[in-house]
Amino acid sequence: MGRVSGKVAFITGAARGQGRAHALRLAEEGADIVAVDLCSPMETVPYGLATPDDLSETAKLVEEHDRRVIARQIDVRNLGALQELAAEAVAELGGIDIVVANAGIGSFAPVWELTEEQWDDVIAVNLTGVWKTAKACIPAMIEAGKGGSIILTSSLAGLVAFPNLGHYNAAKHGVTGLMRTLAVELAPYSIRANSLHPAIVHTDMTHNEAIYQLFLPHLTNPNRAEVDEGYKMMHALPISGLEPIDIANMVLFLASDESRYITGTTQVLDAGGGAPFKIPHGMVG
Repeated sequence: MGRVSGKVAFITGAARGQGRAHALRLAEEGADIVAVDLCSPMETVPYGLATPDDLSETAKLVEEHDRRVIARQIDVRNLGALQELAAEAVAELGGIDIVVANAGIGSFAPVWELTEEQWDDVIAVNLTGVWKTAKACIPAMIEAGKGGSIILTSSLAGLVAFPNLGHYNAAKHGVTGLMRTLAVELAPYSIRANSLHPAIVHTDMTHNEAIYQLFLPHLTNPNRAEVDEGYKMMHALPISGLEPIDIANMVLFLASDESRYITGTTQVLDAGGGAPFKIPHGMVG
């Protein structure tokens, strides 16, 4: 028996990166998967987003674990489409037990230089899209009467501020507040809610020219070794960042009965990145 055998997980942003890792880790432990992703570019996002082929690959990998999967190209800003998919999950897979609201985007500029479109897109996807995902799934979870787990992907930026990310900071702080409210409102139904707060995670979102210019402006056309060395300075532990599997393992824990009384918490996975004082790497040992 897997740690989430017989459960159904509804995951947004599932085509690649953290979302794919969550889908595969839960499938490994027995869950059927509903995988959602936009799979098309957004004009205000300065790096490539996932593709339909990425989503198809996620579905294929889930099936290789002998689990059922429904994969759909849906914009998390589209509440009606999410509600239709939730109904399909209930009809085809038997319900929804786990929600992982993971879809997110980023763009970069000082607050006063952000365009209205940049602000609106980040808030709409990273905050409103999380609410719409929860809203689409919660009624079925309440009606089933089996409890469940809702896991919202916030960020270290949902607890502390990063420059040039005002809209992202605002959205991720909003996700933290939404999680805390869900935890209170859903407790009578034995539905738990928690948020994830990673620092740098090695995905396409953190490895592209736009974000290198943001976090590593002193480097010109950096290679991966230079990037990793620069990213290492953002963490207390001597690593350049986390891997998607590190976040997926926490998702599995929060989705499983091992965390059956954990709700309303901010789960920080930042390698010490949020510590205000860090010993510079290279000064020890």
